[in-house]
Amino acid sequence: MACSRQSVPNGSLPVETGVSQTLAKVRAQTIRQLTYALHFDIPDQKTQPIPATETLTFDWQKNRASLQLDFKEERTHLQNVSVNGLDIPVAFESEHILISPAFLKPGRNSISIRFTAGNLSLNRNDDYLYTLLVPDRARTVFPCFDQPDLKASFQLSLTVPAGWQAMTNAPLRDSSATGERKALTFLPSSVMPTYLFSFVAGKFTPVQRTVAKRSMTLLHRETDATKIRLSLDTIFHLHANALQFLEDYTQIPYPFQKFDFAAIPDFQYGGMEHVGAIDYRLSSLFLDAGATRDQKLSRATLIAHETAHMWFGDLVTMRWFNDVWLKEVFANFMADKITETSIPDANYDLQFVTDHFPAAYAVDRTEGTNPIGQPLGNLQEAGTLYGGIIYHKAPIMMRQLERLMGKPALRDGLREYLKKYAFGNATWTDLITILDARTPVDLNAWNQVWVSETGRPKFTYKLETANGKISQFVVSQTGEDGSNRIWPQSFEVMLIYPDHTEELTVPMNQSQVALAEAVGKPAPSFVVFNSSGQGYGLFPVDLAMIPKVGTLSNPVTRAAAYINLYENMLAGSVIRPAQLAEHYRTLLSRETEELNLRLLTGQLSDIVWNFTRPEDRPALATAVEQDAWQAMEHVTVAGRKKLLFRLYQNIAFSPPAQERLYAIWSEQKAPEGVTLTEDDYTALALALAVRDYPADNILQRQLGRIKNPDRKKRLDIMMPALSTNVSERDAFFASLAMEANRDHEAWVTAALGYLHHPLRAETSAKYLPKSLELLEEIQRTGDIFFPESWLRSTLSAYQTPATTQLVRQFLANRPGYNPRLRAKLLQAADGPFRASRLLYETR
Repeated sequence: MACSRQSVPNGSLPVETGVSQTLAKVRAQTIRQLTYALHFDIPDQKTQPIPATETLTFDWQKNRASLQLDFKEERTHLQNVSVNGLDIPVAFESEHILISPAFLKPGRNSISIRFTAGNLSLNRNDDYLYTLLVPDRARTVFPCFDQPDLKASFQLSLTVPAGWQAMTNAPLRDSSATGERKALTFLPSSVMPTYLFSFVAGKFTPVQRTVAKRSMTLLHRETDATKIRLSLDTIFHLHANALQFLEDYTQIPYPFQKFDFAAIPDFQYGGMEHVGAIDYRLSSLFLDAGATRDQKLSRATLIAHETAHMWFGDLVTMRWFNDVWLKEVFANFMADKITETSIPDANYDLQFVTDHFPAAYAVDRTEGTNPIGQPLGNLQEAGTLYGGIIYHKAPIMMRQLERLMGKPALRDGLREYLKKYAFGNATWTDLITILDARTPVDLNAWNQVWVSETGRPKFTYKLETANGKISQFVVSQTGEDGSNRIWPQSFEVMLIYPDHTEELTVPMNQSQVALAEAVGKPAPSFVVFNSSGQGYGLFPVDLAMIPKVGTLSNPVTRAAAYINLYENMLAGSVIRPAQLAEHYRTLLSRETEELNLRLLTGQLSDIVWNFTRPEDRPALATAVEQDAWQAMEHVTVAGRKKLLFRLYQNIAFSPPAQERLYAIWSEQKAPEGVTLTEDDYTALALALAVRDYPADNILQRQLGRIKNPDRKKRLDIMMPALSTNVSERDAFFASLAMEANRDHEAWVTAALGYLHHPLRAETSAKYLPKSLELLEEIQRTGDIFFPESWLRSTLSAYQTPATTQLVRQFLANRPGYNPRLRAKLLQAADGPFRASRLLYETR
């Protein structure tokens, strides 16, 4: 659509680092029909530079401002720039190549650049590399217009070592080999934003399958024959099922030229939805014989999530990254629906509760919580928008919206949205406008509290009885922060009787709701709030429920009750950590649902390590060890046995428990009914090492057992962080100040988790000040989840007032600190803050 003359800049634009929203808006008004032709000449050695060329072609609307091309690299990486066939002087300032309008003409233009590719987002390894360019990392590799609303077609060509495979967003057009080198040329891609451009190249094994008449190719580096045999069929069929579901739901055929995927060792995320070429973390796809049901569900959900992005995010893309949550909410929302149909006997409601609520609450209860929708002035800050709110609170909000509108109305609105904005960009406001026309509900008011504001409601209730019957049942809500806000939503309350249950819906659309339906019913033994697992907030706990929680027959209700108990414990109400641990211990052998057992064992482990004082920990840990082992011997279901063994391994505090683990590891003889694989034995070795188990060279011996070269390298890099020698651990931490030593972010954060293990806290607390000082650099040089994972791996094990004081003083000393990083720090410090209050300030 043409823009008016008034919208075109008449003078210069400021040149500043990153991609400002002002710059992005101007470029979106003046640039159309954009294409990139890119060539990268990838050498054998990862330390050698990558020569590259590109040609951008586009229609340009004449204006007097210099055209700014984004390139976050040194000026020395630019060898030549030509515009419409004319070499021009290279003007480079604040991460931008500046093209004078004197060299441009109205209509079609081309810019050709010879440069050295930037390494920051090429993820180079000895024999493979891959790009990861979300949200603004394309500009770290090649000059571009790095904003989501300038979609383009990309034509890629690569020169690579002869033995390498390669994959990008479009099909291969042709290839030729000359000696030790191979040239690959790919077809032009469908239009997409720069953050979805991708290529993978290296020593990968290709697997091609056709499922339901759809051809798909997988590149992987897995070497475990059992994992390959058990996983390949499932991987391809889960993708095919997801595609079929989405085509049916959206009524839009798969919109791109091809559908392939790559499994990459220790990929930074679970997956990334590059158009037609999804990247996954290898360990998320390839599971072994010991995989639990939870792991299989997680794989199915991940595949569904990334496949859903082909429509939600790839076909229709947010206009600016302040709406990044929009693509994520629908990917998760659709993934839950797909998993419900693709996994036999999947309990959709249970998975939804256990996957989303703990993760959403883990952010929304903190001092650093953020709204779902956040303003964004410059794209260089976009990575800080990601987190538990957009991935987990947003799907809960969307499920409430579906309940409010009805499934058919929401589905039809989404179909209209996708068709209207196909291959283009749209905002949350665009979608709300479409949905608002399909419901009498005032979605703008609903949107304000759910999307634009932070926090969660806190519910209280008054249940009065007379003559054995309910005479009044009133539910009230306020903001957990004390505000008088109202979160419009519906949820259920279950009345529990000795011989039956009754569930009442609470239409919580005002500050106080009287449940007329409850009046006259027999007085219950106790009540359970949010029994269907669809409401959001801090719900009250009936004290009479606590000893009876294991008797609740509905697994969703049990999950909601576990979450309510844990959240109230963290809030310092109803129950203390030691009391909750005592109740949970009795449930280890009684909880029959694997997803619930995962929830229980995770919370119990958290209580032992993070919400028990060190002097009290031996007694509780020893008791939990014994209960976990006895429960494991008692249950017969393999998945439950594995979860209980993991709890035992995670706690393993007493010398007898550690001796038992050492015998299992040393002899490689798993407990009866438990399947342990190479990965499990590596985890066992790490658990023993962090406990300074008195046996020689445990990690070195485990390193010799590992067959896969990528997993071997991972352990080799992590080993210094687990050394019994404090000076070696000091040296490992000091090495992380160098950006090159943080290349493998997943390895770094895993190592940090052991470096800061509660058993090492006394010697590791000294690393905290430097860890916080490095945060700004971590955000500047790392991928989107690295700052959060860096902080959580660093802070989660600490519980003393000294840690609280350190964090608060760090922020007090920096009043102008980046507000988004401040929020990330306060989110990660929530556990230590609460542990300090619960264990040291309120005893």
